[in-house]
Amino acid sequence: MKDSQAYLERKASFAKVLTIYGRKPVLEALSDNSIEPFKLHLAESNKPAPILTNAIDLAKRKNAEVVYHSKEQLSRISKSSKQDQGIALDIHCPSFKNVDDVMKLHQHHIASQQTPEQARPLRLLALCDIHNPQNLGMIIRSACAGNLDGILIPKKGCAALSPLVIKASAGTLFKAPIILCESLLKALKAFKQDGFSVCTLSSHSKESLFEHAAQGPTIYVLGNETEGVSQEIFDLADHKLMIPMQNNVESLNVAVTAALIAFNDGIQRNV
Repeated sequence: MKDSQAYLERKASFAKVLTIYGRKPVLEALSDNSIEPFKLHLAESNKPAPILTNAIDLAKRKNAEVVYHSKEQLSRISKSSKQDQGIALDIHCPSFKNVDDVMKLHQHHIASQQTPEQARPLRLLALCDIHNPQNLGMIIRSACAGNLDGILIPKKGCAALSPLVIKASAGTLFKAPIILCESLLKALKAFKQDGFSVCTLSSHSKESLFEHAAQGPTIYVLGNETEGVSQEIFDLADHKLMIPMQNNVESLNVAVTAALIAFNDGIQRNV
């Protein structure tokens, strides 16, 4: 128990680590040459199975450490005792960041230019209360394909980065510029103090997303389709933007909205 707790404490300090679980997702990740695994976790109670043997062989070939745990210890690592199937895998995701990393990148962009106006301003997408794993995965896929510099995801308040999210993202989760934070509200306040503007969507706004020209570093915040963003974040936003729609359509799927933001911002930056 002490060993697994120490592992979790060490892991918490690494923003670039993603733990996946489940026999098929782990085997698929180990079979992907673009993914860098570094620790395979197995339950001591696992019965022999070809898929486990294959996973162990692949992990050893990639010089990943293979560690055995009690079922209880493994559940603390996977955080999904009902679905981990006795196996979990730590993956190194070099594109993952934390808030401090992005702050430093923002300051570097400014310092590397003669004037702030010449610096390429960062564009981030932030997610508030996106609980559906499929929506989260599709948002990540759209944002990764578009021209955004990061996807800000709170550890609490959004769906966990689970195999369902990985599947819906079509594998882009491993290379997406994910920015993990503890509290979205606190992170947004910190970014605002560092010069970012915050935009969110509102069907009652008169300013169109497609007409809004962001002048500096900007964060677009998306909420879930039922309730939108929280009231605190809505009040914090500098701009409320709407998406003009035809035929009395009231709203779009949140992943579609993410795609519109990602590609619209790319068009504006290239104009």
